[in-house]
Amino acid sequence: MPFRLWDRLRDWVVLFVLLSVSLGVMLTLNTPMLRAFRSVALEVTGSVEARFAWAGNFLRALDENQVLRESNIALSSELARSRAAHLENERLRSLLDFRDSTAYPLLPARIVTKDIFRQENNLTINVGRLNQVEEGMAVIDERGILGKVILVSDHYSRVMPYLNTDFRVPAKIEPLGAAGILRWQGTNPAQLLLEHIVKTERVQNGQLVVVSDESSVFPSGYPIGHIDSFATQPGRNAYEIFVTPSAFLHNAEYAFVVKELPSAELGALEAQTAP
Repeated sequence: MPFRLWDRLRDWVVLFVLLSVSLGVMLTLNTPMLRAFRSVALEVTGSVEARFAWAGNFLRALDENQVLRESNIALSSELARSRAAHLENERLRSLLDFRDSTAYPLLPARIVTKDIFRQENNLTINVGRLNQVEEGMAVIDERGILGKVILVSDHYSRVMPYLNTDFRVPAKIEPLGAAGILRWQGTNPAQLLLEHIVKTERVQNGQLVVVSDESSVFPSGYPIGHIDSFATQPGRNAYEIFVTPSAFLHNAEYAFVVKELPSAELGALEAQTAP
């Protein structure tokens, strides 16, 4: 039995002894021939290693690129949030400055829903009857008019914006003082129509259009927009004046309710459809 075990292990034992002797010789001797052998072996192994080193470098570069890509995405997201917060803070600051500088009794509100893709559009704001909001009150922001309250619940109010074919507001051109009626034609959301301005008026592009003294809802002199272009129709003595709104609805997020009730008599006059 022991002889059989030795027969099995003999080759491995001899190999181990030879390797040990070879390793000892290589580590202890320093002859020129051995140094040359070591140099050749190092050159060969170095060349082989250099040929395959790019694979490790490539894999490490892929890992580093992935880490950098994830860091870049995180930093870009953080920068976008920071810019959005900065813009919102600036907007809120301008709203507070406007509220503090105006003589109107204003109630701050947030626009919670918008339906501005039809002809009979509407907005919803987050203040209502419990905030002393009533139907007929004007809704504005620091840029210009937005609409008027038409329906009130305890906590919310429905607003008819100027982008509604039923909306009308008396308006005048500054500095001319020429007065007419402003409405939306139901097509271009960036263009309102000012009518009943006679052709003898010195109308020019860029002139400011504001709420006239005849308005029962909006504060007199409050901005509506600027004249974009104007034209005349054959057989008519009045201009068709196209106005770009000062306050675009698509980016309106905050608003103020003017807490003054309109005059019933002026309201009836303003509600009349322009011929």
